[in-house]
Amino acid sequence: MKRKKFHLSLKAKLILSLSAIAVTLILSSTISVMEYGRMSNYVSSLIAQNIKSINTAQRLSELSSGYNLGILAVIGDENRNELPDFDRDAFIAHCDSLRQTLSGKYQTPLADSVLYSYSAYMLTSLELPDVLIDDFTDSRIWYFERLQPRFGRLKRDIDKMTEVIYDDLEMNSANFDSGFYRSIIPGIVAVSVGLLLLLMFLFFLLAYYVSPIYKMLSNLSNYMTIGKKYAYTFDGDDQLSELNRDITELANDNQQLRKRLNLKR
Repeated sequence: MKRKKFHLSLKAKLILSLSAIAVTLILSSTISVMEYGRMSNYVSSLIAQNIKSINTAQRLSELSSGYNLGILAVIGDENRNELPDFDRDAFIAHCDSLRQTLSGKYQTPLADSVLYSYSAYMLTSLELPDVLIDDFTDSRIWYFERLQPRFGRLKRDIDKMTEVIYDDLEMNSANFDSGFYRSIIPGIVAVSVGLLLLLMFLFFLLAYYVSPIYKMLSNLSNYMTIGKKYAYTFDGDDQLSELNRDITELANDNQQLRKRLNLKR
């Protein structure tokens, strides 16, 4: 006993082809969205951290500049002999915050340099009360020749650290743009594959269904108009080939019936 072969129906073939295209497009679109979301969240957090670090560095610059101008005001006013107010705890907290958030190879040493420069500057600034009461020390010479160079180094270290953070921000922004384009590559590939599948599906329909149907109609028309034998055959195992066999069988039976009727006449 021969085992009956399993053949896909015409409907199943069409559904399978369209499902393959749909699955390809959905899968690639999902990958694109997930990749873009992952990249966007990661780079966005880095950019937000860079902006926070830049604001912290600017705050350090403002604190040190305000304090330095306060010392200059004390030197210019003979009636004042005490240091201006300076929030040392806030300055140290900002430095510690930068050391924790800056993770680059060259960024952490820069934060340490700012802290060292600050320590040297603050130690020198604490000499101000003694300088003001010392009759042998010119406070202006002390300020411009001793304190100001240390302040200049502190400002340069802060500016250099800020510049490096800006460079890191620029790099992260560029990575965000490139990450966007990388995330849409699966979508582009999906559309390309989808178009290719559509072309293949169109060729499949034209070659295996549309063309046979047209030839079946042409042969059937010749049979009905001029009595030509219906003899069109094509390879297949679905409902369309079954329909063609049935038409062939009906046409042959009808032709034989006509011959019998003609013989009786």
